[in-house]
Amino acid sequence: CCNVLIMRGFNELSSDFQGDPEQPAIRVGFFQLVKNCFIFSSPTVSFVRLLQPCVSGVQFRFATGKDMLMMAVGSVCAVLHGSAQPLMLLVFGLLTDTFIDYDIELNELRDERKECVNNTVQWKWNYTGVQDLTLPLNLLLDIEHEMTLFAFYYVGIGVSVFLLGYFQISMWVTAAARQIQLIRKMYFSKVMRMEIGWFDCTSVGELNTRMSDDINKINDAIADQVAIFVQRFTTFVCGFSIGFVKGWKLTLVIIAASPLIGVGAGLMFVAKLTGMELQAYAKAGAVADEVLSSIRTVAAFGGERKEVERYDKNLISAQRWGIRKGIIMGFFTGYMWLIIFLCYALAFWYGSTLVIDTEEYTPGTLLQVFFGVLVAAMNLGQASPCLEAFAAGRGAATIIYETIDREPEIDCLSEAGYKLDHVKGDIEFHNVTFYYPSRPELSVAVKSGETTAFVGPSGAGKSTAIQLIQRFYDPKEGMVTIDGHDIRGLNIQWLRSLIGIVEQEPVLFATTIAENIRYGRPGVSMEDITTAAKEANAYNFIMDLPQKFNTLVGEGGGQMSGGQKQRIAIARALVRNPRILLLDMATSALDNESEAIVQEALDKVRVGRTTISIAHRLSTIKNADVIVGFEHGRAVERGKHNELLDRKGVYFTLVTLQSQGDKALNEKSQDMKTSEETICLSRASIRQRSRSQLSNLVPESSVPINATPEEEDGLVEPAPVARILKYNSPEWPYMLFGSLGAAVNGGVNPVYSLLFSQILATFAITDTVAQRNEINGICAFFVMVGVVSFFTQMLQGYAFAKSGELLTRRLRRIGFQAMLGQEIGWFDDHRNSPGALTTRLATDASQVQGATGSQIGMIVNSLTNIGVAIIMSFYFSWKLTLLILCFLPFIALSGGFQAKMLTGFAKQDKQAMEISGEALNNIRTIAGLGKERSFVETYVAHLDAPYQSALRKANVYGACYGFTQCVVFLTNGASFRFGGYLVEQEGLHFSLVFRVISAIVTSGTALGRASSYTPDYAKAKISAARFFQLLDRVPPISVYSDRGDKWNNFKGNIEFIDCKFTYPTRPDIQVLNGLNVSVKPGQTLAFVGSSGCGKSTSVQLLERFYDPDHGRVLIDGHDSTRVNVPFLRSQIGIVSQEPVLFDCSIAENIKYGDNLREISMNEVISAAKKAQLHDFVMALPEKYDTNVGSQGSQLSRGQKQRIAIARAIIRNPKILLLDEATSALDTESEKTVQEALDKAREGRTCIVIAHRLSTIQNSDIIAVMSRGLLIEKGTHDQLMALNGAYYKLVTTGAPIS
Repeated sequence: CCNVLIMRGFNELSSDFQGDPEQPAIRVGFFQLVKNCFIFSSPTVSFVRLLQPCVSGVQFRFATGKDMLMMAVGSVCAVLHGSAQPLMLLVFGLLTDTFIDYDIELNELRDERKECVNNTVQWKWNYTGVQDLTLPLNLLLDIEHEMTLFAFYYVGIGVSVFLLGYFQISMWVTAAARQIQLIRKMYFSKVMRMEIGWFDCTSVGELNTRMSDDINKINDAIADQVAIFVQRFTTFVCGFSIGFVKGWKLTLVIIAASPLIGVGAGLMFVAKLTGMELQAYAKAGAVADEVLSSIRTVAAFGGERKEVERYDKNLISAQRWGIRKGIIMGFFTGYMWLIIFLCYALAFWYGSTLVIDTEEYTPGTLLQVFFGVLVAAMNLGQASPCLEAFAAGRGAATIIYETIDREPEIDCLSEAGYKLDHVKGDIEFHNVTFYYPSRPELSVAVKSGETTAFVGPSGAGKSTAIQLIQRFYDPKEGMVTIDGHDIRGLNIQWLRSLIGIVEQEPVLFATTIAENIRYGRPGVSMEDITTAAKEANAYNFIMDLPQKFNTLVGEGGGQMSGGQKQRIAIARALVRNPRILLLDMATSALDNESEAIVQEALDKVRVGRTTISIAHRLSTIKNADVIVGFEHGRAVERGKHNELLDRKGVYFTLVTLQSQGDKALNEKSQDMKTSEETICLSRASIRQRSRSQLSNLVPESSVPINATPEEEDGLVEPAPVARILKYNSPEWPYMLFGSLGAAVNGGVNPVYSLLFSQILATFAITDTVAQRNEINGICAFFVMVGVVSFFTQMLQGYAFAKSGELLTRRLRRIGFQAMLGQEIGWFDDHRNSPGALTTRLATDASQVQGATGSQIGMIVNSLTNIGVAIIMSFYFSWKLTLLILCFLPFIALSGGFQAKMLTGFAKQDKQAMEISGEALNNIRTIAGLGKERSFVETYVAHLDAPYQSALRKANVYGACYGFTQCVVFLTNGASFRFGGYLVEQEGLHFSLVFRVISAIVTSGTALGRASSYTPDYAKAKISAARFFQLLDRVPPISVYSDRGDKWNNFKGNIEFIDCKFTYPTRPDIQVLNGLNVSVKPGQTLAFVGSSGCGKSTSVQLLERFYDPDHGRVLIDGHDSTRVNVPFLRSQIGIVSQEPVLFDCSIAENIKYGDNLREISMNEVISAAKKAQLHDFVMALPEKYDTNVGSQGSQLSRGQKQRIAIARAIIRNPKILLLDEATSALDTESEKTVQEALDKAREGRTCIVIAHRLSTIQNSDIIAVMSRGLLIEKGTHDQLMALNGAYYKLVTTGAPIS
């Protein structure tokens, strides 16, 4: 029975090898440990060494007395449990001796010269010669009675193991759950107290990881792993003790052979290989992510095939590492089995001499010693994952506890500080310097009740000033005062409650509109909310919504348009009834119409409050009481609008730049108004404006209101395995040979039990010569099995790694190609975001391996193992086999559970994680509103459910663990008792009892292992189904098909005829309402209109990113839906507001313009010259080979724009689309880019979308759009003469509606 446990251990070990590629470190650790244990000198030393890491108190800092008690009880149970297996060995040795003695007696009786008298074997009296010598009085054993006794021992040990196992696990897990609950609370509340500067240095992603993964790591290190470690370590110590006490000679011989295992283990650098493979894939993943994030650019320039090749190139190296890993895994698994079988041969050969020749041991002692040492080594090996968990837990705990111990520099939850009785609202900056030591200090005074406007170029320090007032940061020198009090002396929560802030990118929380407004002031009545909404001009649009104030705004306010979000944010600021109002670019992100409404709301609420407004638009600034001009971190001028214009300083330059052309030099207010329409200098503020750049082209609120990411996953039917295998069919020879290898490996276990029982049988042979020959034969057989096993393991490892890796690569490539072939509308669906798709490529493709590849090997292995074992057992004793088969399901269950258990178990704290994620992402808004406490409370409330479920789980888990551990004891008890009956009543040879029991029990664990793969298998089928769903989808606009019209003399004549269109993700919003407009070859058409009126949409219809729902787009008289997609796109060049560059050199980015041919360097240079780019590139150290960085991050906006223009020029397009191509630039860059564009436009049909008059005036046709319709068209002069919308727009800057 014990050999059963050993085989089971080794099986686990070998499955460890072939299975999960994600735990490399553990695997290496195991062998490191086996090595240590074999080269081990004194038990005490190594015990201390091993325990050092886990005893480290750092992890148990938060344990209460009750927790300590539970952990102590758990540990005592673990020690007792650990001694059970060695204890069973003693029983097993006695049992073996009993059987052998019985068999020897039977053999004696077969001798005709002997007889049995009164249960004594003696010479027959009538046998002449030696009558006087009676044999030693040997009572013939009552084998059934003896076996009943042994069965009781087994059951006794089994039951106590169940109880001990249950307590040991449930105590530790419960204690851990309690501590983790506390750590989570403390960590989150401490993070929410940190000053904003700390968040600038710590990414939100990192904090989210810490909240989930790191805390789970601590949990793993202080929960069940400790108990299991103590238990296994005890087994290790007891096992070796039995070995040395019962037979030190054999123990030393076995230990002497063991360094070989250690060597194999030490050489196993699989961990490193997995790292390499992941690294290799990381590159390919980065390519996929980059391409999917810029899918519109890829589609516009027809780069799909090129990108698939680039992705595939990066997959090759990942595949190579995967195959290498397979070979090395196979080699070392084979090596391990070889050494193990050689050890068996050596131990039995040497042990048998000690039993037969010198008679120092009984056969039972031989088994006790041999298995004692093996069990000890196995358990030490299995204890190693625990050490990994401890190390990981310590690492995680150090980081978490550092944060918990850190004192925030500005503690927003502290009670300290004054609260003034009466606040006027005078704010002054006294010689403030902050973070930029080279910058001069700032001194500004803001009077109470006045509106002060801060203006100046980006990075001049305007936002910083506002953040200093909120005390997000403290100045390095100088001070900020309110009513003469230094704000550092005031209570923070109280100070922030005086301030209302409206930002450029307002943050809304994922709850209702009413709740969002209520965040401004807790406990505010519905009446106040309504009043605030009315003041903020938000009431009407809220009442139009079906659920009114109870409408959910979606994640990050995603369901609301920009203007709606702004107005809700203003209502939230007003409901606080603030003394001080800070407006940071509150209207810059809006179109004219929304801006006018929001501006009106702001003008209403400024009255009687101290207001600081940062803005770029004149309309917002002109009415301020005082305007302060900023430059390089200091206030350089202050005064009213007209005074500052006369001074011709910072403000004057800003105003002139904004005004149309240079005509604004005459300060006629008439001309001043024109500028209102122009979209001002965009600013890159210190604040992370994360959400806005998601995609400039995906329309607002592209998230459908009710869709949930889980919707689709539930509907996937698992894919048929046949289809998965079809993709793997080119590798069938590998799979065939791999399966052969696996089948042979599966036969090893039953053969082992055959040899093992044969050895026991030899001990009962009375003829010493025959006995010796038999033993030598069996040992030679052991060696042979080891050698065969070595080669077949290698074969299995290599063959399946090769077929699996080739399949993964093939699927990734096909999948990526299928993704790039989808129409653009498919990418608008949030389920197909770049992140989701990249993850799908990374995980789904490798999970499909779970149904093929090494998994097939595992399954074949287990099936042959079970098959051979059962056939063999039925052959030798069908009755005993049937009895044991009753226990088989339980053994299989326990094997499966054990495989599950090694992985620990995760927590469901998803809701709590969502809350913490939202809080950390929007920490500035929460700090500004002083809402830290309420978020901490919500978080803690949500932690309760996972905590309760962890406590319930502790009991279930404990019971399962106990059951797993005791089931083998019970099986053995029953089988040996029945075996005793068969030996006595039916004359079954005792060695067959051992043979059947060990064959079936080892195959049972194999069955368990096989069943533990079923989840992988199921996962593989689901992943494959998702994959096939993607491959089978036929996009309505196909990039890869050759169908459709192509023609030679492409002119570029474009007509939109009655086009109607809605975006597929928002079917309820009509974007185009019957657009009619045409442009002749070589003409320039300009679209003008407020945002959301369908200007960009019409361009996307022309590119065939979408097709119109109704009406037609004609190109040279051909209906666009009938034109070949790659052909059409190859005739169009596009330059958009935020050009997307790829992470490669400038030259490669320009060459991307034409992916259908090889482009020479001369062409690149001439295109760069046309785009006014050449001189700047030549000034760079690496010239055209300069890498532009991810998303072009190494370049300024103007430089990126010019590269994009060169890229559009190089394809020599007949149609040029300029979508707001200069709106993001400052005046100087704009001039250069504008010149480049004017050059590029020559002789091409051109469509321009712009807000600045300077860009539009010279167009052949100006089309004024509103609500998806054309309301006016003509040249600049014709439209001015019409006195219509365009005239109003130019003269007054009034919104077009």
